[in-house]
Parts: sequence; structure tokens; C-alpha cells
Amino acid sequence: MYKEHVDILLVALSSPILVGVYKKGELVEKIKSKERSSEVLPKIYKELLQKYEVDSFIYANGPGSFMSIKVAYIFLRSLSILKEIPLFAMDAFSFNGNKPIKAVGKLHFVKIQDKIETRKFEKIIEPSFELPQTLDKEKATSNSAPMYGMGAV
Repeated sequence: MYKEHVDILLVALSSPILVGVYKKGELVEKIKSKERSSEVLPKIYKELLQKYEVDSFIYANGPGSFMSIKVAYIFLRSLSILKEIPLFAMDAFSFNGNKPIKAVGKLHFVKIQDKIETRKFEKIIEPSFELPQTLDKEKATSNSAPMYGMGAV
């Protein structure tokens, strides 16, 4: 049985979790889930690995929720090693129109040019992420380590 070659993108920084399947850079399948990452990711990826020939995994490596990033990274890194499929990362600003991302309290992460820093906003900005219709893999990096770090607050 022939399986189509695809790249799979995961954005698991808030609820809902978003998974996009991209064929030649175009979104062909979209999965949304409000379930916990640790419970739903194995189910989603099992089905996708049965259905497609996966060329790469890509995920939003932060900034954002420490636990969400950690679960996504450990899951995908393990799967990447086990299945010998390369893992890439893109920053979360690629999936929210470069809007501020909540850090802690009234602090938010902002991206100015290529630098990510924290800024205080009086109003808390709720996260909203979207899968792009076209995936630009040139923006992905093979340094897939999570962006956990945040300066002293």
C-alpha cells in the first residue's frame, strides 16, 4: 500500500492542541483536540503514522506553557528517535501572527525582530494559535530544543 509523504506540525502551547499534516508544504489534514497532550498525542500520532509516510516532525518549541512544551518535546523527540524521523522546531510566534504570548502574571513574551523578551501588559492577552495553510520548512530549525528559558522576573 502506497502512503503519501508528509510533514506533521504540532502546536501544543495551549488548548486546543493543533496538529497539521502537510503534503508538499500544503495543509491537507487538520486535527484539533482539547484533551491533555499526554493522553491524546499517542493516539493522534499512531493514526497518522499508519496513514502516512512521515518525512519530518515539526513543533512549536515555545515560548509558552513550560509543561505543554515539555510534554510535546519529550513525546516528539522519543518518536523521532524510535522511528528515525527528523525533528524540527519553529517558535510559537510563527503560529499566532507574532502577537504577545502569556508568560507569568501580567508578563508576556514578545518577539522584536529575532529577539524574544518579556514585557508587562496591564491586560492579559489570551493565546490564539493557528495552523498555517502553507508550511515554510525553511523557517524550521534542526535545533529542536525547547525554549523554556525566561529571564528573572
